[in-house]
Amino acid sequence: MESAEPFRLLVICTGNRARSQMAHGWLQSLGGDRVAVSSAGVEPKTVHPIAITVMAEVGIDISGHTSDHVDRYLDAEFDLVLTVCDAAREACPVFPGARRTLHHAFEDPDYPWMNDEEMTDVFRGIRDRIGEFSRELLASELP
Repeated sequence: MESAEPFRLLVICTGNRARSQMAHGWLQSLGGDRVAVSSAGVEPKTVHPIAITVMAEVGIDISGHTSDHVDRYLDAEFDLVLTVCDAAREACPVFPGARRTLHHAFEDPDYPWMNDEEMTDVFRGIRDRIGEFSRELLASELP
């Protein structure tokens, strides 16, 4: 029996540092081999260490993720391109190979004026909202 192709997702945020990385981790973890997830940024930076920490708290390892530029994926085909911040939605190029696009903004958890403990609490809240959204998205998209 031939296996179905995985549902291909690209998650985009401005820096590909926190929100898109957490969504990437959730979607890949929840979808397993039914999905192929990539993430990218319009101005990529490094993956935020607190994002790595809070995802590890829920058993999802994103420590090996890289922060990629969206241009890397312009010629790729995706079932869904998801933007998770308003700035990325505005700056995002058109993906001709995308069957569909979706926007769902999440608050940026990176508040440099906060201490690490305060910021970690903010990251946990965003992580949990992204996790719930990811569950709902996969339930609606996958058979």
